[in-house]
Amino acid sequence: MSILRLLPLIPRNALLLPLALFMAACSADSSQIREVERDEYNTDSKRERLLRATSAAGTSGGITIFGGSTEKGQESGGGGGGLGVNAFLWRATLDTLSFMPLASADPFGGVIITDWHAPGGVSNERFKAIAYVLGRRLRSDGVRISVFRQVRGAGGWVDAPVSTATAGELEDKVLVRARELRSQSAGR
Repeated sequence: MSILRLLPLIPRNALLLPLALFMAACSADSSQIREVERDEYNTDSKRERLLRATSAAGTSGGITIFGGSTEKGQESGGGGGGLGVNAFLWRATLDTLSFMPLASADPFGGVIITDWHAPGGVSNERFKAIAYVLGRRLRSDGVRISVFRQVRGAGGWVDAPVSTATAGELEDKVLVRARELRSQSAGR
């Protein structure tokens, strides 16, 4: 049986009810409409919101990088109140890779990406590093570094193998620097 044959049997009001409900659901009151110059957060700027959020979190107006309170029993253990990863490992990784230009750094995700770097005096070889800080605790397996190497060939830059010891040496330097940073902060 065709649906067209059923239409005369359905009362007209039954067809109008779903249409009216649909139209009512599509309408919105004016308080839910986003306006261009409307101040949705009751603040003057992003800076004001950030300062208000950090002061509500118990800090003294600013972003906490190396931990908050230093009162006895409330130490953060070097985890860093404002970072998603261990602050000592993060800073040590930045210090260790500082000889290479920085392309990207995500302190909450723990990823540092350098740009290509050619060692001094060498024009046919370049290196790039990606470092991953893997947690909030200062541990020997808390950082992983991948090193990439390219050499200039006839057709341009071509990927080349890197010694497996290179990444390990950089990771060791990061760990030594992180220990230095931790001992410096403990002496304060």
